[in-house]
Amino acid sequence: MAKKQYFCILDTETTMGDTVADFAMIICDREGIIYNQCAVLVNGHYNTMELFHDKTKNDIWGYEGLTKRKMGYIAMLENGVRMIASVNAINKWINQAIGKYNPSLTAYNLPFDINKCANTGIDLSGFNSKFCLWQASVGNICKTKKYKQFCLDNHGFNNVTKHGNMTFKTNAEMVCGYINNNFIIEPHTALEDARDFELPILTHIIKKRNWQDNIIPYDWNKFQVRDNFKA
Repeated sequence: MAKKQYFCILDTETTMGDTVADFAMIICDREGIIYNQCAVLVNGHYNTMELFHDKTKNDIWGYEGLTKRKMGYIAMLENGVRMIASVNAINKWINQAIGKYNPSLTAYNLPFDINKCANTGIDLSGFNSKFCLWQASVGNICKTKKYKQFCLDNHGFNNVTKHGNMTFKTNAEMVCGYINNNFIIEPHTALEDARDFELPILTHIIKKRNWQDNIIPYDWNKFQVRDNFKA
C-alpha cells in the first residue's frame, strides 16, 4: 500500500515591518481532510507592529480596512479563535508536524510567505518538498479559456498595468470562485484564507493528471484581456 501523502498549506498576514502578524498552517491529505492545524497571532509582531496597509487604498488594505481588521483580530482573541504564540512555539509545532506527516509545503505565492516567515524567525527549512500553489493554479487552471471566460463574466480584472494593460485576476479568491462557481470575498485572515480558499484549490489541482508538470510562474503578458476576447 502506498504511503499516505500529506500537504501543508501556509498562509500569513503581515506587518508594516515585513514580518508575520497572523500565521496559519493546515495539514491535509489529497482529499482535503484536515488532520492538524495551527492558527496564531505572532508575539512580538502582531502586538508590537502595525498590520500591513496602504494609505493610498480605499479597500480592505486602506485605513478603513485596517481598523476593521484590527477589531476583527481583537474579537478573535476574545472568543478564542486565535491565541498569541511565540516564534519558538510556532517552530516547535512545525517541527512536530513535519516529523509526523512529512507534508509537502505550499502557499498561494509561496516565495512571499517564505520571505516573511524568514524575517520573523519562523523556520521552514525542514520541509523536504514544496511548491507554489499560485504557480500551480496558473498552469493548471488560469491559463484555460473556461477560467478566462469566468473572469470575464464576473469582472475578474486587475487594474490596468503601468503599460495600460488590463489583465485577468489569478488570485486565490477568483480561482476558488471559479472552482466552486460561487465567488466570495476573502477575509484576508490566515487560517480562513488557507482553509476556505486555498484548500479547495489544492484538492482541485492535485486531482489532475500531471499537475506537477504545469507549475509555471505568473506572466501578466499571457493574461491580457485584449488578447483573449474581442469586442
